Amino acid sequence: MKMKYSILFFFLLFLASCKSEVNEPVSIESDVAFLSDDRLEGRQTGTEGEKAAAAYIAKRFENLGTEGKGTNGFLQPFTFKPKTNPHQQVNYTVKDGDSTITGTNVIGFLNNNAENTIVIGAHYDHLGYGAEGSLHRGEKAIHNGADDNASGVAVMLNLAQKLKGKNTNNNYLFMAFSGEEMGLLGSNYFVKNPTIDTKKVNYMINMDMVGRLKADSTLAVYGVGTSPILKQTLKAHNESFKLIQKESGIGPSDHTSFYNADIPVLHFFTGQHEDYHKPSDDFEKLNYKGMQTISNYIFEVISDLDDNGKLPFRKTKNESEETPRFKVGLGVIPDYLYDGKGMRIDGISEDKPAQKAGLQKGDIVVKLGDSTVVDMMSYMKVLATFEKGDTTNVIVDREGEEIEAKIEF
Repeated sequence: MKMKYSILFFFLLFLASCKSEVNEPVSIESDVAFLSDDRLEGRQTGTEGEKAAAAYIAKRFENLGTEGKGTNGFLQPFTFKPKTNPHQQVNYTVKDGDSTITGTNVIGFLNNNAENTIVIGAHYDHLGYGAEGSLHRGEKAIHNGADDNASGVAVMLNLAQKLKGKNTNNNYLFMAFSGEEMGLLGSNYFVKNPTIDTKKVNYMINMDMVGRLKADSTLAVYGVGTSPILKQTLKAHNESFKLIQKESGIGPSDHTSFYNADIPVLHFFTGQHEDYHKPSDDFEKLNYKGMQTISNYIFEVISDLDDNGKLPFRKTKNESEETPRFKVGLGVIPDYLYDGKGMRIDGISEDKPAQKAGLQKGDIVVKLGDSTVVDMMSYMKVLATFEKGDTTNVIVDREGEEIEAKIEF
């Protein structure tokens, strides 16, 4: 009970400061600072910390002049029973007294009296003290999720600030999704229980982990194949990024729920890192200048598309269906944004085959066993051929020098 009062007190302090600064823009840093504070205890779905985060986002939406488009003001609560089998469907229809969790989507609507609406979203839940999906192996600790995904929420709020009174040929629905870490639950629930006519949704923009723009300014955008005009529009306004465009509208974030409803999508992502799903994903590690640049870029894209009417939807190849299944792992975090030859390692897990073999962050895997590794897909295909107990050799490019090591799975 003491912790609940602490969270409430923290939130009330925020509200008091807001009242004197209603007309002052809130910075991206300030939004991330609140959402990734220890006192929100990692914002796990259904917890007091997540509820405080939802209240914060709702107040931000109100101060930005949007109207509530949930089922209860800005809030859209949904109750579900957690899956016990990863292949089963989530049961949103539950009875009182069942072992249920209540998540809450937060929804703000900017009404320009237009025919169509653009959905701009990001999930705000995270892993609490280390829920399923955590990669932390030490003592119980708060997973603040500054990049995952306070960063996306902060950029979404920044866009809401920019879009008020601008690009008025569309309405805007801003959504902070709950339950993403448990299986895209909030976005899936909204698409099945929408508070606007989804046939009038023009397209959906999703931001998940946009806080770690690297020195080479690599930005991945997924879903560019979901409408014919998207690829050229992204290219036309790109002055800052090494852009990696992916066709598929399917991926491990909330845009997938909208793509499955035949809505064009764009998903923005600055890449995985060693702090992913760990307690070390904290406020001070984010690139705030990079986040502002991403927000400006998305605004330019929206501006360009403002007079294009409703975008046609196009089905894309589901790349996830081609992903091999693994019996073993190397124990590395791949650099998903690397577009050179091979598979570059962005992080090494402790006490795993790669670490035991002496591999290092920055190494580029160019050969595994008898197979040449030319890209991420070829790496995954060869990795899928190994079983626990197998041994093989790996060759990596380390700053131009080829190094061979023995791997034991």
